[in-house]
Amino acid sequence: MVTSRTKFRTAVAATTMAAALLGLGAGAANAADWPALKDGAYLYTGTDGSGDVTEVDLGDIGTCHTQAQSVRSIQVVNGSASVVLYSGAGCTGSSWASGTLAQSNLPVAELSYRVVAA
Repeated sequence: MVTSRTKFRTAVAATTMAAALLGLGAGAANAADWPALKDGAYLYTGTDGSGDVTEVDLGDIGTCHTQAQSVRSIQVVNGSASVVLYSGAGCTGSSWASGTLAQSNLPVAELSYRVVAA
């Protein structure tokens, strides 16, 4: 037999759990304040789209570009080109490819990049 006290405790537990889950979701959304999405590709010296920004020329396919400062995040909105980033100067070292729609913190600091056709 279920008492009214048990029903009350169940309702309180469910409400508490729902509030906790909503709070976690809101916290995660506020943790990453990326710049608004816009067409093109952008490299950022900081994480979450912060720091100095470099606009990538998506029409310059195949040319290697070495940055003065390493980059830590990228944002790409384009249907025909993506960006491959490299940890070393002159497009050497480990690489990371963006795809044509990306908003990501990079696994390591990247120093150079090349635009590739999608």
